[in-house]
Amino acid sequence: MIEVIKSLFEHPQRDSEESHRRSLRLAAAALLVETARSDFTEDATELTKLSQLLATALKLEENDVQRLVSAAQGRVEEATSLYEYTRIINDHCSADQKLQLVSAMWAVAYADGNV
Repeated sequence: MIEVIKSLFEHPQRDSEESHRRSLRLAAAALLVETARSDFTEDATELTKLSQLLATALKLEENDVQRLVSAAQGRVEEATSLYEYTRIINDHCSADQKLQLVSAMWAVAYADGNV
């Protein structure tokens, strides 16, 4: 038992590239979901815009977007802060990618005509 615990610290596991990509996608989607909820109402217009942005930016099929948004909504429900998402974005995205995400967040915020 102690050897197992020691091995966790001696040889940290490396995420696969696909796992890393999923984490980035989930973090971005979670921030967009949080943006949609920031006015305390999450309406269909915001969700539609959010889904369109994810499909275009990430080149995902509709089913994949729906699964991503559903997963992000679940994670947002459990989250105690935005740090877990912003840390991933900050650590792994370029300044241009961050700017694109912030622009997408504003597009979601303005989608229903109410900020």
